Amino acid sequence: MKVLVVGGAGYIGSHCVRELLQSGHTPIVLDNLAFGHRQALEPNVEFYQGDLGDRELLTRIFSDHQVDAVMHFAAFAFVGESVHDPLKYYMNNVEQTIRLLDAMTAAGVHRFVFSSTCATFGVPDELPITEETPQRPINPYGNTKLAIEKMLQDMATAGLMSSVVFRYFNAAGASKDGRIGEDHQPETHLIPLAIEAASGKRGQLKVFGNDYPTKDGTCLRDYVHVEDLSRAHVAGLNKMASTSGYEDYNLGTGKPFSILEVMESVERVSGLPVPYEITERREGDPPVLYADSGKARADLGWVPEYTEIDSIIETAWQWHASQPHGYGIA
Repeated sequence: MKVLVVGGAGYIGSHCVRELLQSGHTPIVLDNLAFGHRQALEPNVEFYQGDLGDRELLTRIFSDHQVDAVMHFAAFAFVGESVHDPLKYYMNNVEQTIRLLDAMTAAGVHRFVFSSTCATFGVPDELPITEETPQRPINPYGNTKLAIEKMLQDMATAGLMSSVVFRYFNAAGASKDGRIGEDHQPETHLIPLAIEAASGKRGQLKVFGNDYPTKDGTCLRDYVHVEDLSRAHVAGLNKMASTSGYEDYNLGTGKPFSILEVMESVERVSGLPVPYEITERREGDPPVLYADSGKARADLGWVPEYTEIDSIIETAWQWHASQPHGYGIA
């Protein structure tokens, strides 16, 4: 298939673009480079710089390339920022996606793979989280993703769009060959922050609260390798070649790790201490989140390759060690 990947120069998007290429598909990337990097893409990948809601640009792309499907990774995803500036998140995550879906419908493109989040579940009543777990977001970021999920369900019911939605937990790691990895400005994800602290690139790592009802008082999260996520997205795309409607899947390892356990893993992998300080809790953070990915395993044959935190962090460490300035130039 020819696949338009919006946000395809970003962290997860660029790994999915590689997986599409390796699987025989033809990716076309649209990214405004607010958080993405052109260097994360192979030189032969067709690239357009622009916004996912730019109707004129979208019309031209759909006309020039006869796109078969769209993958969506172009969302703002900072939980804390969404709490303080919710309108920014509704405008980018919801309004821009509506424009994209409208342009797709007009162009006769009816397959959509959407990058959602475990944040739609809020604080779950039971664990692990299944697709049937009630969705009660506790922050605007999760609200915007859930709004899009509901919109896609309605479009599927109307026969206007077939969608596969992936709610993944904490994306982590880097490509096995060290070619691409995680380079955010600003960086908010725990693993790269811990690596930077261990490497002396920043001061003490801030741990937001150690009084949660968990084994060591810090939040527990399910870390899933970015290449495992990419394989799931391509499997979902392939499934849509023979099915229609709406499907949703949780993607995780089902094995959560605490913030302190992640830091200990970084220390084992790097051989360096991770300096840290305990600070106040961050707004919008549930104590524990981890997935039951049984549906993805059954429907898509998806099995994560990386199930241990050390193996995930090893790839991240190799990327940061080989790219000390990320995609930038020293």
